[in-house]
Amino acid sequence: MMDIIIIGSGPAGVSAALYARRAGADVAVVSRGSGALAKAEKIENYYGLAEPLTGAELEANGIAGAKRLGVNFVEGEVVGLAMNEDFTGLVVQTPKEAFEAKAVVLAAGSTRLAPRIPGLKELEGKGVSYCAICDAFFYRNKTVAVLGGGEYALHEAEILLPHAAKVMLFTNGKEPAVKIPDTIEVHKEKVTAVESENEGGMERVSGLRMEDGTITLINGLFVALGTAGSVDFARKIGAAVDNNRVVADKDMATNVPGLYAAGDCTGGLLQVVKAAYEGAVAGLAAAKYVRNQK
Repeated sequence: MMDIIIIGSGPAGVSAALYARRAGADVAVVSRGSGALAKAEKIENYYGLAEPLTGAELEANGIAGAKRLGVNFVEGEVVGLAMNEDFTGLVVQTPKEAFEAKAVVLAAGSTRLAPRIPGLKELEGKGVSYCAICDAFFYRNKTVAVLGGGEYALHEAEILLPHAAKVMLFTNGKEPAVKIPDTIEVHKEKVTAVESENEGGMERVSGLRMEDGTITLINGLFVALGTAGSVDFARKIGAAVDNNRVVADKDMATNVPGLYAAGDCTGGLLQVVKAAYEGAVAGLAAAKYVRNQK
């Protein structure tokens, strides 16, 4: 078990890694690659830049500095976060392997926007879920659908398989980005609406309407488009979330012991300077937490 794993290699994640490493912790950063910063054409409202830099250049400089101090960078898409079996640490899951650490910093950016499909938002908590590990138990012997077509969607579908009678993957008009096993039924049609019916005085998910007008009957829908963000991981492990931001205290600690959050996922000013500050606070706090566990 390593000391600290940081999810995300943007300004918040790398800043957390730098400060935690300098505090003496064994640190690894797990990331699928460049994030929002790399898409910025120019950065000039940041301390120490005599001339503007591209976001990609600033990102590369930050990562190079962290590597120089001994931070280990692992490339991979994080698809899950959970407590380990004896509750002494946290487990970060990628499609290929799992990493265990005493503390984790969520710095994977803000949560992605849900698709604008009629009925989706209205039925959240009424058959629409964003966390298979949280809600799979409620769909024992029922028919469920996962909306998405990447590694994250496949991971959610595989969690549902032991519980549901039938699991279907709806790629919403796109080709799957990963190989889907035969145990999961794949539908590539575009979804135009989430249908509902009244059940016990409450509207609940009843089906998905396709572009050709046909309806596929389901009992529950799990949304897993694109890649998971920090809010998704917070939900999976039971950390407090408020209006699509991870709730953290002044030390960037969540309500889950050993779990910290920094950057865009905590809301507020979506700027590099704010992300770097919160990353520094989270990295130091996580390192202190690890020292106190020894």
